Amino acid sequence: MDVLLLGASGRIGHRVADELLSRGHRVTGVSRSGDIDDIEDPDFVAVAGDATDADDVTKLATGHDAIASALGPSDDEDPGILSEMMRAAIDGARRADVTRLVWTGGAGGLDAGDGTPLIETPEFPDEWEPVASAAIDALDILREADDLDWTYLAPAALIEPGERTGDYRTAEGELVTDEEGESYISMEDFALALVDELEDPQGVHTYLATGY
Repeated sequence: MDVLLLGASGRIGHRVADELLSRGHRVTGVSRSGDIDDIEDPDFVAVAGDATDADDVTKLATGHDAIASALGPSDDEDPGILSEMMRAAIDGARRADVTRLVWTGGAGGLDAGDGTPLIETPEFPDEWEPVASAAIDALDILREADDLDWTYLAPAALIEPGERTGDYRTAEGELVTDEEGESYISMEDFALALVDELEDPQGVHTYLATGY
């Protein structure tokens, strides 16, 4: 599979690239600068691109089988840029005739119990709310793209670098928690889940949560 990976230089994006390459896929990794360190593989090409520019996405996506996104706002950006990125990805995918899109989303809109979104629970950190709210807005845009085979793949409430255990669970629209009620996944296992979803779609047109 030829995959265009948006946000390939980030912590999650880098791990998604590694997972794709380990399974024999070909990856075009996109970052603002075009510089992506520590990936030495003949099936990987690093390119510069503007993920808010539909023309750029179209040009880069042409000839690929799927688009995967690990995009997120940088610390100095307005979180609303997520909606710009989403619109550009959707438009670019359509114009490039790429129907499969797997987007790394946020957990804020997931049902945390009794129909309450995670973002509205008392435990949700105030400092996370702007990005979480922007991610929900981006999901609303994606939900209108019925002509694309999209999946909005959300991590657990907490995602950190860790180990690739090979284990994870998914749920449609509901926060995944363990027996102690904790919601966690390593970036490595999240990358595993994302590539699994690309290879064997289980959540087309779905807000799909991951966790242990």
